[in-house]
Amino acid sequence: MILVILGTQDKEFPRLLEAVDKEIKRGNIKEKVVVQAGQTKYESDNMEIFDLISAPDFDKLMDKADIVITHGGVGSILSAVKKGKKIIAAARLSKYKEHHNDHQKQIIKEFADQGYLLELKDFNKLDKMLEKIKKFKPKKFVSNTDNMVNLIENYIEETNHTSWFNKSYKILSYLFFGVFINTISYWLLRLLKLGIYTSNGIAWFISVLFVLIINKLFICNKNSINKEKIHLFLLYLLSLLLDMGIMYLLINVLNINEIISKVITGISVIIINCIFNKLFVVRKGDISEEK
Repeated sequence: MILVILGTQDKEFPRLLEAVDKEIKRGNIKEKVVVQAGQTKYESDNMEIFDLISAPDFDKLMDKADIVITHGGVGSILSAVKKGKKIIAAARLSKYKEHHNDHQKQIIKEFADQGYLLELKDFNKLDKMLEKIKKFKPKKFVSNTDNMVNLIENYIEETNHTSWFNKSYKILSYLFFGVFINTISYWLLRLLKLGIYTSNGIAWFISVLFVLIINKLFICNKNSINKEKIHLFLLYLLSLLLDMGIMYLLINVLNINEIISKVITGISVIIINCIFNKLFVVRKGDISEEK
């Protein structure tokens, strides 16, 4: 049996399934093929496709699999490596909108260099890779694999395969639009003769709605666990208290113009939110759990 793993990312990866399906039709794959497709929508009579597979069933399928074909998620690769499976790994690429960046190429390269798997770079050569994997003897799992995974995680965290300019651009864009929407909303509400703190509360709600939409579209995994959602809720609640408190301090204690105070408050709250989000929501272990 061949087990194909696409993980649980919020982006589709049909290229890999198309390549596998093609080899089945050509007769190069005669074994049963089971697919954990995640968010990828793909229909085929040649494969048994599941969106998600429970952990016990996943382990059973992994035990039965003669070959594992997987994307470049560390969790997916490591689950197969630990069982000593013959692995063909293919990276999700940003140019096909399969991931936000190309860090999976680095992950696969590290595992391949260590002798744990074979890397599929050209999907049109999957037939040759299937022949090669039959004679491939993967390196046995040893405890220092965890050290290698930590090195990969640190590499991704430090570089994220994104230039300093792009990182700064994203942060500045997020900061600008967050503060801009918050301030403009506040100003328009004040023109409607609403009170300072009523306007501030409504502007906060509008800016949080903006953040939620951005997170939903570009940042958060659809499969975020409930604990993370609780953290986010408490974080937003704290940001409201901070927003009100800083506004009161600037206007009533320091006697600063309310629009200027609103801009300063917006910047302060977003920076504090980013710090708390980094400390309490985005955990280092998230990468290693990626499947």
